[in-house]
Amino acid sequence: MTLRSFRPRALAAVSLTAVAALTLAACGSSDDSGSDSASGSAATRTVKTAMGDVKVKKAPQRVVVLDTAELDSALTLGVKPVGATHADVTSGFLNYLPKDQVAGIEDVGQMMTPNLEAIAGLKPDLILTSKIRHGDKYAELSKIAPTVMTENTGYPWKENFRVHAEALGKEAEAKMVADGYADHVADVTKALGGKEKVAATEVNMVRFVEGADIRIYGKKNYIATILADVGLGRPAITDKAKDGFSYDVSPEKIDLADADVVFHSTYGDPKKSKETETTGSGLWKNMDAVKNGKVFAVDDQLWIQGIGYTAADKILGELHKSLVK
Repeated sequence: MTLRSFRPRALAAVSLTAVAALTLAACGSSDDSGSDSASGSAATRTVKTAMGDVKVKKAPQRVVVLDTAELDSALTLGVKPVGATHADVTSGFLNYLPKDQVAGIEDVGQMMTPNLEAIAGLKPDLILTSKIRHGDKYAELSKIAPTVMTENTGYPWKENFRVHAEALGKEAEAKMVADGYADHVADVTKALGGKEKVAATEVNMVRFVEGADIRIYGKKNYIATILADVGLGRPAITDKAKDGFSYDVSPEKIDLADADVVFHSTYGDPKKSKETETTGSGLWKNMDAVKNGKVFAVDDQLWIQGIGYTAADKILGELHKSLVK
């Protein structure tokens, strides 16, 4: 069956309701400062953030994003930032993002160490990031432009997306995106045999990380929310995840990751991350998922690092393709 994607539906809906969307943006969700004809300053809205209330322009034109989730959010909502940090990958901006959408975005440094001078040079009217990433730089960033921070990243990605949409003045578009995602989820669940069958299929997500132990992902992270939305079951080992995030093991305990289906990704060099060693071991090869042909290597940039609706839409497509076999 052909599954729906949120993007075509959202784009079509936006074109059909452009006047309504613009009206909503003009009305805003909070206070109006009005337009100052002498200075040319735009009306503002107040956005509740992890750092308190922040006044932002109702229709920001020069947006800088400092993490992958914020970049996904902006592009999903049809906003091309003037600047963005890059993830710690050779491709710079994550490779699942369409090249034409990231073309022309100024690279303002590595995600954890953004170049404040480069950011200031872009004269932004809005900066999007999170407290967990850049809370220590909030004072400096706020001097450059209104800075909207969510508390965290990853697990609360849907709530964060709504904050990003409010800051960008794109609430109407955000609702259409979320509704389209829900439709896509329902299509995938149906294609995989329905809720009961899907719930009986236990799935694990394993990540090989250079310089760290192997992670068996728990139930409180980005990818776990997508698996839960589809209704897929999770093995008991996921309940041991620290803070719900991950249960870390050595290659000698990789059999604890066994499930009906195992997806795995790699961050860094396959040898240094222990992927090569682990997937070549007898423990790995004797796992039921491996013997049954239910182990799938996936793109780490998409499945783990993207953290947004554009990434989620692509992941849903890959889940369908893998599990419908």
